[in-house]
Amino acid sequence: MLYLDHAATTEVRPETRAAIAPFLGDLFGNPSGIHATSRQAKNALETAREQAAELIGAAHPLEVVFTGGGTEADNLAVVGAALAGGDRRAVVTTAVEHEAVLESVAFLETLGCRVDRVGVDRSGQLDINDLAGRVRADTAVVSVMAANNETGVRFPLAEIAAAVKEASPATLFHTDAVQAFISEDVTVTSTGADMISLAGHKFGGPKGVGLLYVPREVELEPVIHGGGQELGRRSGTHNVAGIVGMVAAMEATVADRAATRERVGKIRNLFEASLRAAVPTVAITAADAPRLVQHSHFRVPGIAAETLLIRLDQAGIGAAAGSACSSGAIEVSHVLAAMGIDEVAAGECVRVSFGWSSGTDDGREAAERIAAVVRELR
Repeated sequence: MLYLDHAATTEVRPETRAAIAPFLGDLFGNPSGIHATSRQAKNALETAREQAAELIGAAHPLEVVFTGGGTEADNLAVVGAALAGGDRRAVVTTAVEHEAVLESVAFLETLGCRVDRVGVDRSGQLDINDLAGRVRADTAVVSVMAANNETGVRFPLAEIAAAVKEASPATLFHTDAVQAFISEDVTVTSTGADMISLAGHKFGGPKGVGLLYVPREVELEPVIHGGGQELGRRSGTHNVAGIVGMVAAMEATVADRAATRERVGKIRNLFEASLRAAVPTVAITAADAPRLVQHSHFRVPGIAAETLLIRLDQAGIGAAAGSACSSGAIEVSHVLAAMGIDEVAAGECVRVSFGWSSGTDDGREAAERIAAVVRELR
């Protein structure tokens, strides 16, 4: 299998495996206890927290809240901010966010919160003035992803953050940086964000673990209630093995990010150039927009995505049509609809995504195999 679905999940890094191993054996303790076995786990947990805080530029380790993944981190940031202190305040977001944010704001609407969803243009880019114009004094949080999970289009976070603060200094700015962390500089300073969501499995960590950066003075209504772990912001027994593994992956990602960005960018660019040469009718989505180096989103006119993906799977290529959902079924993309792409064209769109473990020849080989499948289908 030539794996081209790193945006859905990545291969676990060797550093991650090595970090996790002891916590699947003797270091099995619950960090909420007081005896020696628990203290070992607690020490590992807090060391990981310190490391994560340093890697994203947090002022204090306790500004890192460990979660069960990116979806939970998004829910805590958006729902938690809107409902903090018993209020039901407004939210501003974009029409192309991950479902973790869009379903959160839809839930808030059922509670009476006002939600503004800002559209994008044909290249998936945002009108910052339009977004800032929606921000009012009662806006609890503005949530804008660092980069789109389907198209890879990047947003200028620092510029957006500044516009939000100018419109309402008390409004929190949150970014879902789940897709961006592996190739982009994601820190408190570089993003200008008050809250940042990450998910371990997108950059070589394990699934089912993530984090939310949030300053200690920011009040959030918990979305998971229980024993009061994470200073009451996220209850539940800590996944120590997962957390330690995720932070090991964070360290490896930051250490080789520049090299990964250059190498994977060349792989993606070669893929797109080779595919265009072999299939001249192929259309690259948002080709002229700022994109993540690992994403390529395209369509072959006249060939449905579902048909192409099935044939690619038979040809040994793992690709996708968009974000992964529970059923695995291909649904009409809200991202492409927001970009003004009609339903027929959207139904022809496929995403391939490269990652830290992609090989130098993966782009060329992928283009050759896809072109061969397209010729057969035609």
